[in-house]
Amino acid sequence: MIRKVYSSFEEFHEQNKELNTEVLFSSSTAILNTPITIGNKKIHNRLVCQAMEGCDGTADGSPDTLTKRRYERVSHGGAGLIWFEATAVMEEARANPRQLYINDSNLDNFKRQVEEIKEIGIKSNGYEPIVVMQATHSGRYSKPEGVPAPLIAYNNPIFEKDNPIPTDRIVTDEYLDRVGEALVNGSVLAEKAGFDGVDIKCCHRYLNSELLSAYNRDGRYGGSLENRTKLLRESVQGAIKCCSSDFIVSTRVNIYDGFPHPYGFGVKDDGSLEFDEIEPAWLIQELYNYGMRLINITMGNPYFNPHVNRPFAKGAYEIDEHPLEGVKRVLDGTAKVKKKVPDMQIISSALSYLGVAAPNVASAFIENGMFDFAGFGRTIFAYPDFANDILKNGGMDKNKICICCSKCTEIMRAPGGTPGCVIRDNDVYTPIYNELCVRNKK
Repeated sequence: MIRKVYSSFEEFHEQNKELNTEVLFSSSTAILNTPITIGNKKIHNRLVCQAMEGCDGTADGSPDTLTKRRYERVSHGGAGLIWFEATAVMEEARANPRQLYINDSNLDNFKRQVEEIKEIGIKSNGYEPIVVMQATHSGRYSKPEGVPAPLIAYNNPIFEKDNPIPTDRIVTDEYLDRVGEALVNGSVLAEKAGFDGVDIKCCHRYLNSELLSAYNRDGRYGGSLENRTKLLRESVQGAIKCCSSDFIVSTRVNIYDGFPHPYGFGVKDDGSLEFDEIEPAWLIQELYNYGMRLINITMGNPYFNPHVNRPFAKGAYEIDEHPLEGVKRVLDGTAKVKKKVPDMQIISSALSYLGVAAPNVASAFIENGMFDFAGFGRTIFAYPDFANDILKNGGMDKNKICICCSKCTEIMRAPGGTPGCVIRDNDVYTPIYNELCVRNKK
């Protein structure tokens, strides 16, 4: 069966019929050009640049040359909402030595970065994009000095197999209290830097996300649903309390991990991998009750089962399911939680594989009230002006779309790698790919 990104509507329709996936499609994308207001922040269209980390900051955690280049490109691109990449709130929480890290000493550098994004957006498109900073603790994927230094919620045999992480790397409840304080402080710093909002990151099995499945952990952060969601919920409440009323407090949250109970969140407890929206919907309703009005939905673990959260045409392993089936799982799962919490404004994920059909699929889901914004991740590396082509030129250019080849991920996994699109941005990233991913294999 052919597995490639769709370069025509006909290809999409043919495979959608062949697989009997019944992914919705709309002939009109006009709804993507309609605004939504969150609090008093106007988001001018329904297109979102998802948080795509470049691993290219300075040693002190400030944006560097490639970081600034990436945001200059997406700022020109016309998306109404830019989800600014993972930014650590503690030194030991960095996933690599060049991950962004906001703190008092480099706050002015972040201020300049946000100002540049806003200024370029106004000059290019006539409006400021709304910019939300993703505040993170990398947890088991922490590597602040370039070597693994995991900080875990619990031992997980699915990941660790016969080489368990030493138990002294399991964080204490007291440490998690400090993480919560750091996430709130990071939110305050984000507002000072000029961001429109903050994302208390809770996805892809980083620390906050891992706690969601800490069924067998003892203490205040494990066991019950209330305990497992404690760090996220209290960090959100703290950020809402400490930031101004017009500052957006959000989260990018895994509603499904793709691992069996008790090691996965959003799965049935019968040993299967079947999605169960009960706990994710409860959490999203609680966050809405606290005052959250915008949430970013995703699934899976990019380190272990990336086909779950970013269906790919080519990756590090073969999978039994077709990528379109993976797209359907994310979109349908998002629709299920939207039905449970209809007043929450929801951003989707997993659209890049759809290629030129992505705007039309997203439009159909939005028209049917299944989510509210179309989020694009890998696409922004390959095609930073995707939004303007959709909104002004009637659709995506088949010669500019992300082909989901996973080369950006290969670069990211290489020591010292600074990911970008090898195919569409080849002058910058093909030399990096050749040096880190081709020559090092020989």
